[in-house]
Parts: sequence; C-alpha cells; structure tokens
Amino acid sequence: MFPHELTDPRAFQIAMALLEGFNKHYRLFRAASASAKQRFEQADWRGQQRAQRERIEFYDLRVDEAVTLLEQRYQASALPTDVWQQVKLHYIGLLTNHRQPELAETFFNSVCTRLLHHSYFHNDFIFVRPAISTEYIENDEPAAQPTYRCYYPSHDTLRDTFMRIVWNFQLDLEFEDLARDIDCVLQAISHQLGNFRWRTNFQVQVLSSLFYRNKGAYIVGKIVNGFTETAFALPILHLEDTEQPGLLYIDAALFGEDDLLMLFSFARAYFLVDMEVPSAYVQFLRSLMPRKPRSEIYSALGLQKQGKNLFYRDFLNHLRHSSDKFRIAPGIKGMVMLVFDLPSYPFVFKVIKDFYPPQKDTTREQIQRKYLLVKQHDRVGRMADTLEYTRVAFPRHRFEDELVAELMHFCPSLIEESGDDLIIHHLYIERRMVPLNIYLQEASKAQLEHAVVEYGNAIKDLVAANIFPGDMLWKNFGVTRHGKVVFYDYDEIEYLTDCNFREVPAPRNEEDEMSGEVWYPVGKHDVFPETFGPFLLGHGEVREAFMAHHADLLEPAFWQTHKQRILAGHVHDVFPYDPHKRFRVQASEPTPQAPEPEHRELPIQ
Repeated sequence: MFPHELTDPRAFQIAMALLEGFNKHYRLFRAASASAKQRFEQADWRGQQRAQRERIEFYDLRVDEAVTLLEQRYQASALPTDVWQQVKLHYIGLLTNHRQPELAETFFNSVCTRLLHHSYFHNDFIFVRPAISTEYIENDEPAAQPTYRCYYPSHDTLRDTFMRIVWNFQLDLEFEDLARDIDCVLQAISHQLGNFRWRTNFQVQVLSSLFYRNKGAYIVGKIVNGFTETAFALPILHLEDTEQPGLLYIDAALFGEDDLLMLFSFARAYFLVDMEVPSAYVQFLRSLMPRKPRSEIYSALGLQKQGKNLFYRDFLNHLRHSSDKFRIAPGIKGMVMLVFDLPSYPFVFKVIKDFYPPQKDTTREQIQRKYLLVKQHDRVGRMADTLEYTRVAFPRHRFEDELVAELMHFCPSLIEESGDDLIIHHLYIERRMVPLNIYLQEASKAQLEHAVVEYGNAIKDLVAANIFPGDMLWKNFGVTRHGKVVFYDYDEIEYLTDCNFREVPAPRNEEDEMSGEVWYPVGKHDVFPETFGPFLLGHGEVREAFMAHHADLLEPAFWQTHKQRILAGHVHDVFPYDPHKRFRVQASEPTPQAPEPEHRELPIQ
C-alpha cells in the first residue's frame, strides 16, 4: 500500500532527477529526429543512417547517467521501500501535464530495475500499468503545430489541396515537376477509390511531420469520406543520376492497411519523426493500421524501449488468458541459440547457449554484438527486429519438462529458479515465421518458385544494405504472412565490405580435382560464391527456379561489384513497396519479382 503522507524530502528530489533525466533524453531524441529534414535536403544518406544508428543508443546512455547520479547523491539502491513508494507518487504528480507521460513512466521503470533487486519488480515500485492517460494529449502552445492537419477539398480543389499538403512541409528543395506528380497521385486515388460518392464531410488528414528513413521522406495520412477512411502514404525521393541533381519527386502512392504495414514493417529500420506528442502519432497510425499493435508502432517511430515495455505488458496479459505450455520450437535446432515458443503466441524466444560445436568459432559477446548490429542497421525489410530482455521471470509450471531440461543443459549460466518462477537472465524475442526449409517441403510448384525468387531477392536486398548473411541455408530464413522472405539468424553476419569474395582456384593436379577436402588456402573473411550451390540447390525444382532468377549469386563478380560500389560511397535504394506502384522507374538494375502463388493461409506469425 502507498503511504498516506509524503514525508521524505529525498523522494521528491529523486523524482525530479528522474524526470530531468528523461526530459534530457527526449530533447536529444527530438533533435536527432528533427535534423533528419536537413540531412534529407542535403542528400546526406550516410549521415541519415548514422543518426538512425546513434539515436538507438541515446536511451541507455541517459538511463546510465540517471543511475549513476541517484547512487552518488542518494545511495538510491539502499533506500527503504517506503521512500521508493513516495518517489513514484511524486513522479506521477510531475507527469500530470507532461506530453510524453508514457515514455517517462518507461524511463522510470528502466532506472528502477537497474537500481533495485528483481524481487521488487512485481510490487508498487514500478509502473506495471500506466498511471497517466495519454488520451487527447495535445501540444496547446499557441505557436505549436497540431499532430495532424485537416484539409477540406471539393471536387474542383482536390488537386490544389494536395499541392498545398506538399508545400506545407516546407522542404528547402524544388520538385522536378510537382504538378505532374500530383496528377499521378490523383489518378492513383481515383483508381483506389473507384466511382465513390463524394460526401459532404470529405477531408484529407495528414500528420504534421514527415517520416524520414534512409533516402526517403514520407507523407502519411488518410482520406475521410463519410464513414470510409483510406490510409495513404506518399514517398518523396531525390532525383538521382541526372543532369539536374537536387530535385525532388513523388515516387508512388501507397493505399490501405496492407501497404502501410509493409512501410512500417518490423523488418525495417526505425523512422526519424519529429513528435511533440508521440502518443497522438501512435493513435493516428493505429487508425490507419488497426491490426498493428501499439508496441510495434512505437518501435517503428524509434521509441523501441516503449515498444518493448508495451510488448511485455501484452505478453503478460496473454499469459494470464492462456494455458498452453512453452515448448522447444519446431524445426532444425540451432547450434548457438536455443529457441522455444508458446504455440498460442506469435513470437519465438531465443537464448544464447553456453557452448557451441567446434565449427562455430564464436562467443556470447560476439553473438550479442551481431544482434546489436542488426538493431542499429538498415534492415531493408529483410531482417527481423528483435526485442532484447534481461532477467525475465516466467511461471515455471508453464514450461514443458523437456524444454527445462534443454535450458539447464545448454544455458545453465542464464537460468535461475526462484520460487514458482523460472528466470532467464538474457533472451531475444522475435516474430514467429514459417521456416523457409519447412515452407518449401510443403509448397506447391507456384509457391516454391515464389519463395525461391523471394529468397534471392532477400539476399540481394541485404547485399544492397552492406550485409553478408554468412549462413545462407534455407532454415535461417522465414516466410511472413505476406509471403515475404526474411532473414533471422544473425550469428554469422558480416559487413559485405569486410568480406573477400574469391573464385575457387583451378585444381593444380588430378589429386586436387578429386579431393573431398579444400586444398587451397582460405582466409578468415574469404567467401567463395561458387560453392553455395551444393548446399542450397540439391532439390531439382528449387535449383531450376534459383538458376532462372538468381544465378548471379553464385558468381564472385556480383558480390565484388556491390562491395566496390558501397566502398565508393553509394547508398542503394531498397523500396518498402512493390516496384509496380512507382510512378516512374529510374534506370537501375531490376530486381526479379516473385510470381504470385495461389492463396495459402500461413500459420499465425
């Protein structure tokens, strides 16, 4: 129970110090997001990627600062329980008129869980549930812009309205031909909506900040016509490889929840968005994508710690309302990760083993660095985001005995039994997908061809992002519910530019030619693309589809060419939407498009 009186002066001081630490964090977070506009205008793509990467580290730095300050000033980890209860009450009071209260509560939790013993985690010291409502929070300062703008066009002014929508973002660059682009947008709207009846309250609602990621800036909004709402996004790109650099154009018009889900996919880098009231942005985006959990929207906006917090609350809620047991995940067991799942829950849980087979020359620290690399890198829609947790308490009775035995055997240093709980000291959580090797075993011919083409496209997208996946076996890729192939095994990934792609030397003699062993010298970072075939293409139909669309992946020249372009400073375009949606396709090397298979309902993912 909370005390009736706030009697300890340290409690208010600690609450103020915590809020000051959070406010500093969000001030720096917003500054990094707001400066994305200038980097976009300057075509500073490396700087944009660097900002995306560095912004992820901001949160932990501020938490570490707060922990250090509270320990030095107040010996906070040794304070009695009634003081911490008073700290929380003071903190709630300080958040009454705050514009990011949900983020501030999560910051409070992060600091407390660093300072206090895990036995406190289930009591009143932290925000197990939100204390401050985020409904209807707005920035009501006179000069502040609202979360979104409303436009009320008529039949005759719709074109002018979309011109004004673009102008209102005040990009400091000219468009190559904005009138032409808006005509393309209007044609796409007409095609999307068909012969609709124009209602009296027809309006266009547009979020007030652009969404920046990699080389693009996105206008995000919805068209409201009576009781019908249509989500849309307009990607703005730089005109490149022309005699008129520095010009912009609208590349496509994306419509509906499915297109937006691809844009905000868990397999893509986080957006840079300048938000005064993030909860209002999340609420608007959920109206566009009602199937997407709030946790994933927060993460997509770069607020991945808030995403983690909400995910864990949703997970605990699922545990309370389910009764099935955690089990060893189906499929081929990994050499460095022990993977388990809950059949009723669309995620998998991955724990790094304490020991590995001889062929896996790695350490726990190296594996954690690989996962951090993926978190900070441009995932180009082809690498699943991971949620990393420490000291997670699971109910022991929900675990199958076989799984507990595996955990105790392979990961004893990370497992602790405490009363009725099984505590895992470090784990990753990822979206569950159908492993590609299992999908191929059950696929029809059309599905198989689609999956093989998608597999090759996934590797080429990773190459474009300067990633060599290392272990390219089918089992390390998964198929999403949209039929997209995504990579999810990161313990052997390398930067493409760190690899040396070589041709297999000609045999010196007949003995070399007949040898089953590698007779030529192989360096640590040497890769021989010609040798991929025997491991990947044993199945006849798989080989036929692969060679028809992706034979170049078996040639060193393909990899060497992309490596040289990246080293020369080129940043590739990887579009988060189908190429056929583009209004104009600039000269570039086309990516094979996977043929559409007949409909197949995939398992929950």
